[in-house]
Amino acid sequence: MRNEPVVGSDREPLARLLGIAEAAVDAGVRWLAEAGDEWSRRRFKASGEEVTAADAEVERRITRVLREHAPGIPVVGEETDREEGGSVPPRCWLLDPIDGTMNFTRGAPLHAVSLGLVDGGEPALGVVHAPALDRRWSTDTAPDTDTDTAPDTDTAGRDVPEPSGARELSRAVVGVTGAGGGDSPSGRLLAALLERAYRVRMQGCMSLDLIGVAEGWLDACVCVGAKPWDVAAGAALLRHRGWTVLDGDGRPYAFGAPVLVAGSGPLARELAALCRARIR
Repeated sequence: MRNEPVVGSDREPLARLLGIAEAAVDAGVRWLAEAGDEWSRRRFKASGEEVTAADAEVERRITRVLREHAPGIPVVGEETDREEGGSVPPRCWLLDPIDGTMNFTRGAPLHAVSLGLVDGGEPALGVVHAPALDRRWSTDTAPDTDTDTAPDTDTAGRDVPEPSGARELSRAVVGVTGAGGGDSPSGRLLAALLERAYRVRMQGCMSLDLIGVAEGWLDACVCVGAKPWDVAAGAALLRHRGWTVLDGDGRPYAFGAPVLVAGSGPLARELAALCRARIR
């Protein structure tokens, strides 16, 4: 029988850190449920992205819990002041306090709090909570896929089957997040997907696109221009459940890659090949 995996120099069990992550997300979600409409008024960052006062407050409250209960692990949040383009620490929390802010400011339900733990530069655990849907997913959620393919291994050392579902693009429902204008590389990718995929869905929330693959709402997803905090939790959960997560060159996804693709192995590789041809 395998021992419980540990992370970091102080040998903290993943189960304990997952409990801390759950408690931290609880703190942010509870506050958000009581926040008034004034907190959701949008303004714009220098990058042109929308942001609200709620983004910053949720990040502050979650960060406070993480620092109190896991003080040795730095917190990197979307709204935290940092050097633009700086590298992700090999061991840290990655937090998107409200993924899908554009949906949030418009009252659309597809937004989520996304918190992941990185260890050794890899997503190790994750919690994604969609407040308006009253749904939460985490890496302790047991996979519920049925398949006769060879098993993989999750972050706790358990055998996890390769998920079932569409294995080729012509039969796949594909989520796309981060697409730009029609003349941009991501726009060209979207045009190709509209021609080749069975259906394309654009939800405007990367973490929920990744959850959609894990839950079977989507057969695959493509995240263009993903920031580490957008995808850390979802990538950990997908790998935990046995899905394939690649970059646009067909290699295992690493933070900083311009494209993330996720799905069953064959479908993820087909999508990565399409990305190589369209995003340059």
